Amino acid sequence: MPKHGKRYQTAASEVGDDLYSPEEAAVLAKKIATAKFDEAVELHIATSADPRHADQQIREVAELPHGTGKQVRIMVFADGEAAAAAIAAGADFVADDETIKRIEGGWSDFDIAIATTDQMAKIGRLGRYLGRKGLMPNPRTGTVVAPDEIGNAVSAAKRGRSEVRMDKQAIIHTRIGVASFSEQQIVDNMASVYSTVVRAKPEGIKGTLVKSATLTTTMGPGIKLDLSALEAVARSV
Repeated sequence: MPKHGKRYQTAASEVGDDLYSPEEAAVLAKKIATAKFDEAVELHIATSADPRHADQQIREVAELPHGTGKQVRIMVFADGEAAAAAIAAGADFVADDETIKRIEGGWSDFDIAIATTDQMAKIGRLGRYLGRKGLMPNPRTGTVVAPDEIGNAVSAAKRGRSEVRMDKQAIIHTRIGVASFSEQQIVDNMASVYSTVVRAKPEGIKGTLVKSATLTTTMGPGIKLDLSALEAVARSV
């Protein structure tokens, strides 16, 4: 195992093995984030799902009231009035034939791709390029919308959203902000993500969905969360 530096060891000693409420965890996360950059704050949720089974998969999008603390660059696939509405709502790029060729050549300098329903047949071939990067528009994640909804979709993406999906170990890793956020902003975003996960519990999972939850910063140790306190906060969302 890699050895951790003195800063990490000091933070780990302060965190210990206690369980923390969301509010306590947010305060502690900010306190131990002492790197010279604005550390990301992430929520990690271990579930009882078996990712090998299709009926136990979780893939949703959580709206973050305070964003992720990261500038989001949005690509839109739309034509005509929908394209104009996307630009007005803050889209960074609206794809044309030249852009599509650039994507096929490997370009993907954007964070979210949103498409109108009438464009999916046109961009279907981009799946091989965008799919492996998690950028292909998908109705399940709210990134394929009707032309008259594109403005709202772009605005929501600009405000902040985070994709919620499990890895091969049935753990969900989600960025919920940065250490410079206030404690309340971190708690609000944490509650939104957790409530999204709970609501998305697949029918194939019997019993308890969430096994444990941990709050972390980029350079810091995991802060174990008290699930009962986290659930109480999430119910208020």
